[in-house]
Amino acid sequence: MHILDPMQTAQALPYANLVPAIAQAARELASGQIRAPERQVVPIDQASVLLSMPALGPDISVTKLITVHANNAQHGLPVIQGEVVVFDTASGRRLALLDGPTVTARRTAAVTLLGIATLAPRKPASALLIGTGAQAAAHVDALVEFFGVTQFWSAARDIGKAQQFCDALRLRHPHCGATALAMATLATDLPATDVVIALTTSKTAVIPAHIAPDTLAVGVGAFKPDMVEFPAALLHSRQIVVDDLAGAQHEAGDLIQAGIDWSQVRDLAAMLDQPPPTGAGILPVFKTVGQAAWDLAAARVAVAALGLR
Repeated sequence: MHILDPMQTAQALPYANLVPAIAQAARELASGQIRAPERQVVPIDQASVLLSMPALGPDISVTKLITVHANNAQHGLPVIQGEVVVFDTASGRRLALLDGPTVTARRTAAVTLLGIATLAPRKPASALLIGTGAQAAAHVDALVEFFGVTQFWSAARDIGKAQQFCDALRLRHPHCGATALAMATLATDLPATDVVIALTTSKTAVIPAHIAPDTLAVGVGAFKPDMVEFPAALLHSRQIVVDDLAGAQHEAGDLIQAGIDWSQVRDLAAMLDQPPPTGAGILPVFKTVGQAAWDLAAARVAVAALGLR
């Protein structure tokens, strides 16, 4: 069995390969070729949970085990730890052990990239990121690598954290521009941008309701019923697309609290083969909650990179 550390896992998951793999997995999940039950969430204590996410494919399968300990900073440890076990479906032979947080960060960003490529009328050149954590950093790398985005804004409640994020962004990508914004300013001074991506665990809306009709809004961070990134007014004014409909109905707090009509919500798989948008009209919003099938897609890319398939 090949055991990959975080750097090796990232190197095995280039976005150029990961995005089409996510699209294939979405189609296979919709058709029943991939079986992936909703993730099991086991509370450890008030600030910690164990997440178990299996997915079975016709070729390979995975189980991701992740622990989230919100108070780990006081111990000098990462909040999210875990691994993805990859095995041959037919025999159960273990093929690889991948770093769980790296897989999660990169496949989550890849789902966002696929959503943008599917739902936006043009390749983005600019992005506003709300949140400054690991997912925000992964999304910067993904947007630069896959689309060539060169202009970023970073918004956070703490302007100091937004500035630190921008400084780190410019060190990693010297050709990119990055501007820090205080969250409060978005209500009156929203930059004109191609995409707005929220990557927070907020319990109140952080995406402005007044974004431009041709701006695609993506909600990534809120993954529990009590978390909210989209304002209800925005959800009720636009078509809603989700990465996984079954998961969203239980985990997308934005949509649940807004009381949206689920019969009108589309999943990403249904949109993949639709004609590309022309640029006219109002763009939808895209909400992701994660799915073990996306981990399986990442495992396929890694296994191919290792020459195991």
